[in-house]
Amino acid sequence: MLNSVWNRLRRLWWIVLLLALVGGVWLLPISGGVMVIPGEAPDAPHWPIVNLSPALPRPGQTVDLWVTDVQAFPHVKLVVDGASHDPVEWPSASDDTLIWKWHFVVPEGGARQGVLYHDCHTGCVEWKRVNLQADYDPPPVNTVPTKLGVVFADPARDWHGRSGWAVELTYARLAGEAYWGLGDLAIRVHQATAKGLRVLVRVDYAQGQSMPPAGDEEALAEYLAYLRRLARDDRLRDVYGYYLGSSYNSLDNNGLGPEHPVTPEWYARVFNGYGEEVSRADSAVQVMRAGNPAVRVLVGPVRPWNVDLDGQRQYAIDVPWLNYMNTVVALLDEGAQAKAEAGIPLAAPDGFAVHASGRPEAPELAGQAKSEEPRIDLRRSEWGGAQAGFRIYRDWLDIINAYPTTRGLPVYITTANTYVRDEGVPPSRNYPSGWLTAAVEVVNEEPQVYALCWFIDDFPHDTQWDHFSLTQRPGRLADAAEEFDALLR
Repeated sequence: MLNSVWNRLRRLWWIVLLLALVGGVWLLPISGGVMVIPGEAPDAPHWPIVNLSPALPRPGQTVDLWVTDVQAFPHVKLVVDGASHDPVEWPSASDDTLIWKWHFVVPEGGARQGVLYHDCHTGCVEWKRVNLQADYDPPPVNTVPTKLGVVFADPARDWHGRSGWAVELTYARLAGEAYWGLGDLAIRVHQATAKGLRVLVRVDYAQGQSMPPAGDEEALAEYLAYLRRLARDDRLRDVYGYYLGSSYNSLDNNGLGPEHPVTPEWYARVFNGYGEEVSRADSAVQVMRAGNPAVRVLVGPVRPWNVDLDGQRQYAIDVPWLNYMNTVVALLDEGAQAKAEAGIPLAAPDGFAVHASGRPEAPELAGQAKSEEPRIDLRRSEWGGAQAGFRIYRDWLDIINAYPTTRGLPVYITTANTYVRDEGVPPSRNYPSGWLTAAVEVVNEEPQVYALCWFIDDFPHDTQWDHFSLTQRPGRLADAAEEFDALLR
């Protein structure tokens, strides 16, 4: 019997050699067969190898962290509690094993993990998670959903257990700059999502130029590269959705190319390739979904009551802003259907960001309470019956729901307050107590409207938005701030 087994093993010498090479585990022959379970040798290192000093640091303590790997990853970063750290020592690329060193301070509030990333020049890819504190008790996360949100959320705001919305902004041409670039965006996203907020990120091309100038292929390529980077970046994996541009139908958002403003045709071309060969993949929705198939890509808001640019597809109410919106949606629908017919799915948007500002001083209120403005249709006769106040959102919904690939898509009101440009009165001077409560009650009755975000919460970098700020609370905004807090409770 033993001789028979030995002779069989001798005939299988090549399997023994193969197992030695691949680190497999060999079980003895059963009924003439061989079972091989692939695996590493027990003492094989698992790269990267991380060492900390001290091993489990306390809040406020200075830490040295070393990472050893066999791959020469470029553009590496360590993120602790949202803050990004570059190595203080870089390895030599000629070594067989490479060692990076970081030096950082654990936040006073503590941090459970640090996260290592590589290839951050094209969108950070997660490399390794590092345990920093065994007994760390993370802060509670808000879990009760609300449609209420803000633009530029104050990190210190108490959301009273509610999972609200936060809107952020970034610029393709400021990708490496402070605050507006990708690094600081990742910090703000971390701060918001750690509280359970759902984050919408507006992506503009440049300050004063919301989308790439019409026909500028070089600017388009730069914008698409940034969108790809955002979608690919693991630090931003919890972003709820991205919306592309804002108020691009106004000349003040076409500052780099006033002679080539963003037309509806150009916006649709940038968004999903409308007007180009269907085989081309150089559109925003395609490059973002290639970087992250789960990403939500939203159409950016058209500015209401703006007459700078018109649209070729006339809406039932013939005014420039509604014609422009109607043309954008019609062309996006055509572009998505053309892609689908060619076997290219997922070229339709995932939703729409819209603006819906109130007009509490409108003569159409005819003596009714100013705080009730969100509940009242303000159909202005000189505008052919177009909505003149908060209920402009209903005109947007009517256009969105008129086309097959956009019908029923979610709508996010990403800018809401009581300021309209043609009147020029900021909320600090015209906010009527109870207006926000009425607006929230209205959108809570609209299942297609997912969010209502006040512009703004806080912008500490300068004072230009103080008369809109819930945190600064000037004038009548003290009432709005107290109302916002009460609605969360």
